[in-house]
Amino acid sequence: METRKVWLVTGASKGLGHTLVKKLLQNNYAVVATSRRVASLIEEIGNTSEVFLPIEVNVTDDHDVKKAIEKGIAHFGKIDVVVNNAGYGQIGTLEELSDEEARENFDVNVFGSLNVIRNVMPYLRHQKSGAIFNISSVGGLFGGFAGWGIYCATKFAVAGFTEALAEEVKAFGVSATVVYPGYFRTDFLANGSVKTPASAIQEYEAARESEKTHLNNISGNQPNDPEKAADVLIAISKEDTPPVHLLLGTDAYDMAKNKADLLNKDIEQWKSYTLSTAF
Repeated sequence: METRKVWLVTGASKGLGHTLVKKLLQNNYAVVATSRRVASLIEEIGNTSEVFLPIEVNVTDDHDVKKAIEKGIAHFGKIDVVVNNAGYGQIGTLEELSDEEARENFDVNVFGSLNVIRNVMPYLRHQKSGAIFNISSVGGLFGGFAGWGIYCATKFAVAGFTEALAEEVKAFGVSATVVYPGYFRTDFLANGSVKTPASAIQEYEAARESEKTHLNNISGNQPNDPEKAADVLIAISKEDTPPVHLLLGTDAYDMAKNKADLLNKDIEQWKSYTLSTAF
């Protein structure tokens, strides 16, 4: 009989992470789930058991992450699949967001995932197997959204280091996949999952309109089903050669195609300048 696989999911108390954890438990997987507040995990999912280990973790604290992974290994004996899902949205133009606001978004969305990777890889490397899913966003593929520059930059960073990670770990039988979700009907745009600028500049009309649209109109009306996203991640985890890039959602597919078209247009339109730099 196949040994039950153990998943580590960060940011598991809400959004896609929460849906994924519940789906995993329903499908006979074991789960180490982390959140900033362990009480929310226990309330939403349940207490520690032979298949579930909720842990309170600050992903921006490398030592805290290391201890959590050690607890997971001690409880289940191994970790097979890692989902770096912890993160939040930061709305605001590049001018109006403070240094502190920008750095905090990078600390959670980028360095939090790096802390997990750094501390889980010794185990995956030793067992010569494993899969890592780093949750980016369609905003990590296409950044042309006024008022979302910092958030998109964090998600572009996730995509960039995942490409490198995939090359670094494949010799150890470990895969790395960057996931680009479109708009999924979760509480991502709700209070606590998205932040607005402390000092908004009203002259940025496009950014203010985007902020209002996301918080008032898109939230609760997203076109994609998180249950189906969880099903896809589980299915991809079973593939012998998972993709490095995984798009989720019809909107993500359309935006990726548009980005490819825009990139190709610029490449060809300015080709003479590009090639003119050679010796």
